[in-house]
Amino acid sequence: MSALTAERRRRAVVRILQREAISTQEELLCALRAEGLRATQATLSRDLSRLGVRRASRPGGGTFYELGEEAAEVNAALSRLVASVAANGSTVVVRTRPGSAPAVARAIDLAGIREILGTIAGDDTIFVAPATARCARSVASQLSGLFGVSADAGRPGRRERPGAESVRTGRGRRPRLQEGEENGGEAR
Repeated sequence: MSALTAERRRRAVVRILQREAISTQEELLCALRAEGLRATQATLSRDLSRLGVRRASRPGGGTFYELGEEAAEVNAALSRLVASVAANGSTVVVRTRPGSAPAVARAIDLAGIREILGTIAGDDTIFVAPATARCARSVASQLSGLFGVSADAGRPGRRERPGAESVRTGRGRRPRLQEGEENGGEAR
């Protein structure tokens, strides 16, 4: 088993525990299988230990697994880097803080979401390639849940400078220049 497979499995465990109250390792193994990942109980037990997962008591009785502080901190840190997730009919776009796209794209790749073929990261934008065009909205929903942001099911929008107005031209939108600003040496 490769280190990449182990990392994908651990990221999936973190994702599952963030969205579901899992009471037993068997439930967790079933959730992993549903995501296309296989593990033995012994391997899962080692993963839980490595991730710092602990058992917590439910108010009404019983127990469930909860993430340790380190795993929760890593996911919280990644979540702070993601500004938005949007999908159109065939592509998912994740917007991040400047310079953060490569790290977030790597986290998406390691998450092991079966519906994702891969990612391409720029400085603050990630293009996510869904396995099929039909699953783009599902991928956007999963990513928004992973990073704790709402998914925009519309066309991925272009962010503008705060406070900047834009005007519609025949070629799309462009920032409205303030009086005295120049564009290509010509005042507008």
